[in-house]
Amino acid sequence: MYLEGNLDHAFWTTAEAAEAAGVTRDVIYQWRARGKITPVNRRGWPRYRAMDVLRAEKSTRDRAGREHAVA
Repeated sequence: MYLEGNLDHAFWTTAEAAEAAGVTRDVIYQWRARGKITPVNRRGWPRYRAMDVLRAEKSTRDRAGREHAVA
């Protein structure tokens, strides 16, 4: 996935968030359960703020001591 534009106002589905963060959808569900990300809509399919997903990925990466996961 190519990240472009203003990500402050971008919203991703679970699959898009997982692809952008370089993780599986299960990891997105875990981040949600742990309160690292919160869906912005309560009805229908969840959408996540792009910047929230990228911050959660960075936090996880930093904690694990990895360089980067997002291509």
